[in-house]
Amino acid sequence: MRFIHTADIHLGKTYRNSLGEAERYEDFFRCLSGIVESAVDENVDFVLIGGDLFHTGQILPKTFAKTIEILQPLKEACIPCIAIEGNHDWIHRRNNISWMEALSEMGYIRLLRPGRSEDGSYRFDPFDNETGMGGHIKIGDLNIYGLGYIGSQAGSHVERICEAVATENNLLLFHVGIWKYSPVEIGNMKIEEAHPLADKFSYVALGHGHKPYVIETPEGEPYAYNPGAPERVNFGEEKYAKGYYFVEVDAGIFSPEFMPTNPRPMLVEVINLDGAADADLALASFREQVKEKLAAQTGARAPLLELKLAGRIAFHPFELGRERLRLALDEFTAPLHLEIKNHLSLVARTKGEEVVKKSLAEIENDVLHELIGAHSKYQGGEEELAKLSLAIRNLVLKGDVEDDELLSLFSEMV
Repeated sequence: MRFIHTADIHLGKTYRNSLGEAERYEDFFRCLSGIVESAVDENVDFVLIGGDLFHTGQILPKTFAKTIEILQPLKEACIPCIAIEGNHDWIHRRNNISWMEALSEMGYIRLLRPGRSEDGSYRFDPFDNETGMGGHIKIGDLNIYGLGYIGSQAGSHVERICEAVATENNLLLFHVGIWKYSPVEIGNMKIEEAHPLADKFSYVALGHGHKPYVIETPEGEPYAYNPGAPERVNFGEEKYAKGYYFVEVDAGIFSPEFMPTNPRPMLVEVINLDGAADADLALASFREQVKEKLAAQTGARAPLLELKLAGRIAFHPFELGRERLRLALDEFTAPLHLEIKNHLSLVARTKGEEVVKKSLAEIENDVLHELIGAHSKYQGGEEELAKLSLAIRNLVLKGDVEDDELLSLFSEMV
């Protein structure tokens, strides 16, 4: 038996109001199309998607239509596409049918979702092709169980998950991160909480973290695999390997091979303007440093570029506004998307003494710490809550978050 294990596709992701919006939108479909093409070419027995097929639960109709177009070759080749919901796919208003449920009803995916009993135990009902629902599907002699995103308490559910499985030769599809390996800050569990899964499942197919990793038992036996996101989703992923797993199963032994994909180039660079006496000198230094850092870039695809301005300067940082910096870049490069983070600090002199004034980012952080710490309930958690508040602010400003995703972030806080 052979199958493909991928996750965190994030269809529908783009940069709103950016010149590269349309091209960036296509990146994620192009990536999934390549994986589907490989699945058909290799005639695999099935494809696993470990959650976050979509970037948001409320997608555009054109995103749904394009997803069907991309998945059509699997359906025509009779290759089952078995999927679970990630935190990005999930719709909090459960009176509405989700796009994932719609895909399952139409036969483009088999959406696995367990039932729950009144006592909190799990129930993995057999998948029903007519309703497109169920928690367990059997392919050949392999029993596949699916469990989507269940939040920050996932580790405490492991025992109940294992108790609900009475079969042999099992695989679990689970959208959860592991703190030791995953940079995702919400919805993870400790590695020791995951280990009991190895006693019940021969292969645990993970999703959620965008960096690939393998989990081993305390004895050193691998049992859980996270392929990461096959396309670069967010800044911070520029150094991650990108791909998916091609898995061969022989006599109950799973042999995964990591297959690289071709994601869009992503560059995160620090531009050191320390000591600049005025904005013109700083701008000249900015140009030269960016040119030097981009010189090593190869390939025809325009990169995603994040520039972090650092250093102590003798003029107000606001003189280097985003538009002025972008115009300077337009003289020699055209990134698909540009983000600039201004961490410059103003240095003033008072009676011969040097006084360093805080940057805008530092001032914002200090104000949030003070406001959060003023409430006794949140004292001691100022750093974490300030970081989350700023992260939410940045997502909203970039137009990169939907109402459901914001609700998910706030519910995790509570």
